[in-house]
Amino acid sequence: IEGTLMRRDEDHILLLANHIGYEILLPAVVMRSLRGTRVGDTISLYIYHQQTERQPKPILIGFNLEVEKEFFQHFISVEDIGPLKAARALTRPIRDIASAIESRDVGRLKELKGIGVRTAQKIVASLEGKMGKFALIREDDQPELAEIEDLEKQVIEVLVKQLGHTMTDAKAMVAQAIEQGPVYTTAEELFDAVYRLQKSRQ
Repeated sequence: IEGTLMRRDEDHILLLANHIGYEILLPAVVMRSLRGTRVGDTISLYIYHQQTERQPKPILIGFNLEVEKEFFQHFISVEDIGPLKAARALTRPIRDIASAIESRDVGRLKELKGIGVRTAQKIVASLEGKMGKFALIREDDQPELAEIEDLEKQVIEVLVKQLGHTMTDAKAMVAQAIEQGPVYTTAEELFDAVYRLQKSRQ
């Protein structure tokens, strides 16, 4: 689908195509790639469409590449992983997730949002041997991933050096905020998320 970006929220966008507005859910890894776009820009996405008797309202999930959509269809074939859970789990570049599956790296897989040890083991059992193609996806996402990691380091450094937290506590606070939130693009957004999360636990 190709259309005009009308609105961008935490995990979805509104795209106007042929005078119809489509609400499209985007995995974090896809949302990051649209960081440079603005409302009014034309973008195109490959769409996975989900509609069932239980869920009559169609869910549209967008991807940059057709091969990413193909990976997603493999991913949701795993027991206990539906389209919504799968979309939220794609917080790392798909090539990295595919590589982790092929190397049976359960530790890396359970770092994905909403994926525990048992689910990670099911992913490996179901998909190992089928992921080589996806592990070869081009590395376009890597610089953006580095940006995210730099953002984390920046916030952790301030929490430790300026605000007096231990390194262990600072890392945990940032990790929890990132796990529960959207994709943060500035240190201020991440600080705000850390603050709100800590306040909610007082």
